[in-house]
Amino acid sequence: MNDILTAILLGIVEGVTEFLPVSSTGHLVLATELLGFDPQRWAVFNIAIQPGAILAIVVLYWRTFMAVLTGLMKREPNSVAFVRNLLIAFVPAAVLGFAFNSQIEALLESAKVVAWALIAGGIGILVIERLASPRQDGGIAGVTMGQSLKIGLVQCIAMIPGVSRSGATIMGAMALGIERRTAAEFSFFLALPTLTGATVLQMAKHHHEITADSLSLIGIGFVVSFVVALAVVKGFMALVTRHGFALFAWYRIVAGIAALAFLYR
Repeated sequence: MNDILTAILLGIVEGVTEFLPVSSTGHLVLATELLGFDPQRWAVFNIAIQPGAILAIVVLYWRTFMAVLTGLMKREPNSVAFVRNLLIAFVPAAVLGFAFNSQIEALLESAKVVAWALIAGGIGILVIERLASPRQDGGIAGVTMGQSLKIGLVQCIAMIPGVSRSGATIMGAMALGIERRTAAEFSFFLALPTLTGATVLQMAKHHHEITADSLSLIGIGFVVSFVVALAVVKGFMALVTRHGFALFAWYRIVAGIAALAFLYR
């Protein structure tokens, strides 16, 4: 397949899946495996285009970020709590991601791990959707420090490709009693420091692999993932507010079974 078409395809996969509870990393790993791409060649690309999806959140929620920034300058309690909670949730992933970076990279080479994680995560979503009783609706600023830390610890499970960072954080928040929409937005905003940190770490580690040609492909993937993520996040919030996450759970289970059938054939 032409490199430009491959970059566009992987950009679409990243934009569609980054903020859905279906694992963007897992889908990128499966895409390279199922379509016959060289996983070593596209590994850095898959990491480098993540900021495109992150930028979509900044654009969609720019009013929220401006309000928080203004509030911080005035030392408003809600703005301080908003930033505090996200930083607390970010710390566990930052520590473990830095400490076990090599082991995490090794897991990214296993499509079978991704397939099994998709199935397990789907089952987990169905269980939490049935048992959780969200009652806290005070926005991100209303989340306690203890809850923020627990969400951050749950996020670390997503270092296993296929688990889904957004799925882990959203379901973890709902299990702690946080309302569905707030849980989703907490996950979106937590992605900014988490994915930015992961991208910077990986790009610094693999900078010698980046060439002028790969930079142009990364630029294409970045733009595509940004545009696609803009549309997906809007639709996602409307869908889960009304219907919950069961649809994504069943998708994960079916996709995981289909991937296993392909990989073990």
